[in-house]
Amino acid sequence: MSTSELAVSYAALILADDGLEVTPDKLNSLIKAANIEDVESIWTTLFAKALEGKDVKEMLLNVGSGGGAAAAPTGGAGPAATEAPAEAAKEEKKEEEKEESDEDMGFGLFD
Repeated sequence: MSTSELAVSYAALILADDGLEVTPDKLNSLIKAANIEDVESIWTTLFAKALEGKDVKEMLLNVGSGGGAAAAPTGGAGPAATEAPAEAAKEEKKEEEKEESDEDMGFGLFD
C-alpha cells in the first residue's frame, strides 16, 4: 500500500472513530494537518464514496464474520438432501479424471 493510501485510510478511521461523516474535504484537512504531501485528490474522493452511508466501526467489528453460515439439515430431511453431496462428489471425480487424461498425452512441460 502506498503512503497516500495509508494516509487516507488512517484519516478515514480517525473520522469514523470521532463519529464524523467521511468526506473528501475532511480527509484532506486531516492529511494536511499530519503534514503528508503528495496525496492525490482521487484517493480522498474514492474513500469517501466507498464509505458513504456505511458504519466503519461496524465494518471493522464484523471483519471475520464472513456473512451467515448455511443451516445444517434437520433430522426430517428426505433422500433429496443426501443425494446432492453424492452428486457433487461424482462431478468432482469427473473433473479430476479430465485433468488426469491430459497427462497421458506423452509429453510434459519440461520434455
